[in-house]
Amino acid sequence: MQRIEFIKRIVMASFIGVPLITILDSCVVIEEVPAPSTGSNLAKDEDCLVNGTSIIIGPNHGHELTVSKDDVSAGVEKSYIIQGSSSHRHTVIISSSHFESLKINNGVEIESSKNSNHEHLVFVSCA
Repeated sequence: MQRIEFIKRIVMASFIGVPLITILDSCVVIEEVPAPSTGSNLAKDEDCLVNGTSIIIGPNHGHELTVSKDDVSAGVEKSYIIQGSSSHRHTVIISSSHFESLKINNGVEIESSKNSNHEHLVFVSCA
């Protein structure tokens, strides 16, 4: 799947996912979306150790995450707070094995912590 197609699917899922979270606030809502391209499907200039990462948080309502090339290079488990413009925060833990995958330009999928009765799937791929 091309990256642009994946991004279109995330945008469409966001329009569906946010109202579901609002309506079903007592239920856990995790939108299942396909993982970003990895390995041989990457464009030849995508390299986590050179360019850092690209993040997709789905379905998103203002959360932000930055994983730098220095974090990837260090390869040490790290906890990130994702809040951005959202009214609440989640935690995302990127393990040393996740960083090992990113070092060889394979994207990873991580589930955030639960807060406000929901969590997010976070896709970290190489920029």
